[in-house]
Amino acid sequence: MTDHTPDEMMSIAAARALRDGQTCFVGIGLPSTAANLARRGHAPDLVLIYESGCLGAKPDRLPLSIGDGVLAETADAVIGVAEVFNYWLQPGRIDVGFLSAAQLDRFGNINTTVIGDYTDPKVRLPGAGGAPEIAASCREVFIIVRQTPRAFVEKVDFVTSVGHGSGPGDRARLGLRGAGPTLVITDLGILRPDPETFELTLTSVHPGVTLEQVRAATGWDLKVAPELEHTAAPTEPELAALRALKAA
Repeated sequence: MTDHTPDEMMSIAAARALRDGQTCFVGIGLPSTAANLARRGHAPDLVLIYESGCLGAKPDRLPLSIGDGVLAETADAVIGVAEVFNYWLQPGRIDVGFLSAAQLDRFGNINTTVIGDYTDPKVRLPGAGGAPEIAASCREVFIIVRQTPRAFVEKVDFVTSVGHGSGPGDRARLGLRGAGPTLVITDLGILRPDPETFELTLTSVHPGVTLEQVRAATGWDLKVAPELEHTAAPTEPELAALRALKAA
């Protein structure tokens, strides 16, 4: 098995989930790494859309922010932020929204606002940005996040972006267009919502990771698929592409 880090496995597993020709609304950080890796590899026609209004961006390095000039310089078109949301995102034209989280609960609800009480927080986080709209309107949402008990919590301190609320029917009740989170990729494994309860369920563990490790990193009683799979290890070309991308 090729030597790799947990973060490399996570990024490669996330990149594999994206399909060629999809439109992907990309968050900065881990989502951007995975999306750009996919475009450099098996999905050259993946259309990357950034909140700043860059459509079809093809950066030759990882952007530092949604305002990084490399996004505008390499985009097929640059439009206004309001147009991105009004004409692309809200009408449901984006296939995948790719997000990260500071906290995530068993129903895929995301917190990027505060840790602790909202009026007197222990930590004030970067905030929502466009994530609530992405979570609401993309046809489906992928979440990439490192798995720890601090991040995978029984109940998020603040719901920044709605996943599946408290279970079946909540998204429809709230009038949310998209399917919500369909995939969560971590440095330990892969989770998907149960088709009936919508509770996140472990479906695959990464190479060298045990079920006990995943349970210990989860702040709730984790559901596990009856036939737990094992994620394929990174290939040499995948690792080479990822490392070149991060070194650029």
